[in-house]
Amino acid sequence: MKLALIGYGKMGKMIEQIALSRGHEIVSIIDIDNQQDFDSEAFKSADVAIEFTAPQAAYGNYLKAWAAGVKVVSGSTGWMKEHGDEVRKACAEEGKTLFWASNFSIGVAIFSAVNRYLAKIMNQFPQYDVEMEETHHVHKLDHPSGTAITLADEIVERIDRKEAWKEDTTDKKYLRVDHIRRGEVAGIHTVRYDSEADIITITHDAHSRQGFALGAVLAAEYTKEHQGLLTISDMFSF
Repeated sequence: MKLALIGYGKMGKMIEQIALSRGHEIVSIIDIDNQQDFDSEAFKSADVAIEFTAPQAAYGNYLKAWAAGVKVVSGSTGWMKEHGDEVRKACAEEGKTLFWASNFSIGVAIFSAVNRYLAKIMNQFPQYDVEMEETHHVHKLDHPSGTAITLADEIVERIDRKEAWKEDTTDKKYLRVDHIRRGEVAGIHTVRYDSEADIITITHDAHSRQGFALGAVLAAEYTKEHQGLLTISDMFSF
């Protein structure tokens, strides 16, 4: 498969290594200093572009890739609120393809499935209050993390006593989501159900970004053969 990379930071370089190890070809690498390469024949030859950039750049990158006829896999977060409707329309009505996930880790996909199932069970037990905490490296600008938002939405959808999620709240009708920025932490997400009698805790702790990079390449392999707005739940049926 021919791959293009949009964003060549730590994640981009790790994705490159894993893609090459799986027998794929990197035909174009686009970063801040060579934006003109979106118009290059090399970029246009890609089957899929994998995009990991900043929230303010992501949507524009999708448009440029789609204009070149290239499908996109993206792990950029922070753009959905402003451009989500436009992306959904492009994929549903205009034939564009975006595989988007707040987290491509296979472990997080499994953790998310456990989170949904546990929330469904805990809806029956109002004596347990639920809260979340996410920890990431100091370079991460957005908060809470995209993964935390996804996990929080899953909980709110299944627990009737929570209206929505919020940061820094003591109001019990909201799911409290806290964020911590520390060192070079790859990502820790914890969900706690606490009662007077006991506490139930589930945690996903990433050792490195390698799991995210592998998941992104697996998503690109899936995207090459599919179209529309795709997610992790399309790739993994659990």
